[in-house]
Amino acid sequence: MIEHYKRILLFTWLMSFGHIGYAQSLSLLAAYEAALQHDPIYRSAMHENQAGEQAEAIGRSHLLPSLVVTHAQNKNSGTMDTGVGTQPMNFDGQVSTLTLRQPLFNMEAIAGYQQGKARADSSRAKFIGHGQQLVVRLVEAYVETLLAQEHVKISETQRNALEELKRVNERMLQKGEGTTTDVLETQSKFALAEAKIIEARDEFEIAKLKLETIVGQKITQLDRLSNSFSTGNIHLQDYDSWYTLALEQNAELMTQRHNVVSGKEEIKKNRAGHMPRVDFVASLQKNKRGSFVTQGLDAEFGTVGIEVNMPLYSGGRVNALTAQATANHARAEADLDAATDKVMVDLRKQYNQLVSGIKRIESLELAVKSAELLVDATQKSIRGGIRINLNLLDAQQQLHTARLDLAQARYRYLLAYLRLQLAAGTLALNDLQNIARYFIPNQN
Repeated sequence: MIEHYKRILLFTWLMSFGHIGYAQSLSLLAAYEAALQHDPIYRSAMHENQAGEQAEAIGRSHLLPSLVVTHAQNKNSGTMDTGVGTQPMNFDGQVSTLTLRQPLFNMEAIAGYQQGKARADSSRAKFIGHGQQLVVRLVEAYVETLLAQEHVKISETQRNALEELKRVNERMLQKGEGTTTDVLETQSKFALAEAKIIEARDEFEIAKLKLETIVGQKITQLDRLSNSFSTGNIHLQDYDSWYTLALEQNAELMTQRHNVVSGKEEIKKNRAGHMPRVDFVASLQKNKRGSFVTQGLDAEFGTVGIEVNMPLYSGGRVNALTAQATANHARAEADLDAATDKVMVDLRKQYNQLVSGIKRIESLELAVKSAELLVDATQKSIRGGIRINLNLLDAQQQLHTARLDLAQARYRYLLAYLRLQLAAGTLALNDLQNIARYFIPNQN
């Protein structure tokens, strides 16, 4: 599964590399390709996975033969009693040994290998989860930047309307047709609008910086949300189907299940400290004047045999390690239960938000249309002398609020879709592509 995931990422990177541009609007897919190369959290996860995948090979190594060469070069000094006196013995010696050892029965090594496989599988599942989380983090940052930018535009539009209205009121007051109250009212609201613009621009800069740290480049423009937004493009399964998928495929749960298996093998590995070890051992030794017995002679020795090691007592270490591993295994099982509950709560939350988001978007679309009609009607009423400027300010404020609420609802709907896929463990590249279709290049 992990290799398939990597191939998808590589294919998309090659396919979309040519679309990354600095002068043009940065699309969502182009931002994703940049994030694959630059996001520090994802790069850290990739290296962590590379290290974790070696656990299986490390565990396997304890089951495979080992070959060791040792060489000793020494100076020897002593005496020998010849019966009629002592004779000094001073000579240089060399001893070279080649030793082959193949485990035949080693329960600790077998459990260690199984544990290494579980750890490698856990690392792969965790990396898949990081890849899926990258998609969500990127879209969250992308959407947050767009929303902050929209907030700036709405604040500026509101400020500009208030500025124009302030001029009109001042001219009407000069002509004797307006009131001082209208002028003061618009001046106050204009000053508040200026303060909101400053706040909105600060929020936009922070949101843009957050996105830039993920994609690793400066951002000038982003694609904007299409006006022809339709919730019908996303097909929603029933909740029970999502529930089943989450239990089977959620990356966090898969990681934790492998951790439980690893903990179980850790118990076996420590318990094997009471069991014998059987190794096949073969060695070849070359002795060049290497001992007092062979002093002055060169000798070669070869041995082949079976070596049995039977542990008898280790000060209680084996029992303590086994008890510790048992407790850690029980903790891993409890962590799995807690993670399952957390995932299922989040799954239900995102599913509900996706379902309710459809109705919320429809309601807010009607609210925006009604607010636009209200602004037009209020302007006509002012010209007819029925309404006053304060009524227009209220109508415009209602329109700005409705537009911002609609944008937020649409973004939340898209994020809920991605988060639902993440909780179910099914988030893939085509899901990001589906989301990207909701955005169009910004021509500004």
